[in-house]
Amino acid sequence: MSDYHEQQDEKNIKHLRELLAELPPLAGQFFRGIETTTASRTRIAYAYDLKIFFTFLTEQLPKLKGKAITELTLADIDALQVDDLEQYVEYLNYYETKEVTHRNKEKGKSRKIASLRSLYHYFYKKQKIKNNPALLIDMPKLHEHHITRLETDEVAKLLDEAESGESLTKNQQYWHEHTKERDLALLTLLLGTGIRVSECVGLNIEDLDFSVNGMKIIRKGGSEVVLYFGEEVREALLLYLDKRKKLLPLSGHEAALFLSMQQKRMSVRSVQNLVKKYSGLVTKLKNISPHKLRSTYGTNLYRETGDIYLVADVLGHKDVNTTKKHYAELEDERRRAAARVIKLRKE
Repeated sequence: MSDYHEQQDEKNIKHLRELLAELPPLAGQFFRGIETTTASRTRIAYAYDLKIFFTFLTEQLPKLKGKAITELTLADIDALQVDDLEQYVEYLNYYETKEVTHRNKEKGKSRKIASLRSLYHYFYKKQKIKNNPALLIDMPKLHEHHITRLETDEVAKLLDEAESGESLTKNQQYWHEHTKERDLALLTLLLGTGIRVSECVGLNIEDLDFSVNGMKIIRKGGSEVVLYFGEEVREALLLYLDKRKKLLPLSGHEAALFLSMQQKRMSVRSVQNLVKKYSGLVTKLKNISPHKLRSTYGTNLYRETGDIYLVADVLGHKDVNTTKKHYAELEDERRRAAARVIKLRKE
């Protein structure tokens, strides 16, 4: 599995270098400084966000308008005031790049402000700038959204559809004959363990140990953990592995557990499309993604155990408050149930 993640890191590092060519030299200093504390994907997200900020400075802010992005200096950043940054936050509501219109709601604005705060925090901590106005910018109030999950009967229907393929189109049914064992194993694994889609596609055959019904995965932050799965997941994986042995992977993809029709390791996008295809047969009202299957698993685990710390651990949340936020509705259900349990007077 480490080979896959190393390859992804190499791609991300190359991509970041391409992005840095369009940014001021101070961005290079920033990314070198945070390399040991952030994932490569996080740094790419920062780079995109900061390019929007630097574009705003050179195209919208009067004091820097007309200056090339690559000519921006730390002195320029240090001279900015809170008012300038508040103008940037307002700019994020609506702006255009290359005739493409961009709009940011609370979540998008929050991420971009967080990227800006990281930039200022780094240079302020290193004493390369004297001011840190980013700290004085208020984060947008995030409105909690109802978490979309599959109900128990919908989970059963989803797996039935993956197994039978009865509701698929004629063309889809043709390909389904070649992939049904893989599709069922993949969906069962996501629903039965709650792993992230990136963790799923990164799995190698050797990461599975059926003597303990366990698998080794690389978490989002790079840590290696062992998760365990139940009998339904075990059976689906073994059934698929019988088929997998007969496939001839392309060079460099021999170790991959889940293969595409091109005999390459499946990508995150291909798994997203697979989940969308089958879930569309089960529910038209819910937009189901691999992350929604993860939420479905977390919901089921919490309902069965009532242990929010266990759910946080299995899902790989670093902060249990993140888990509590996601499953607040269920916690409220449990508190209401607790109120009904206690009887002060016998009836």
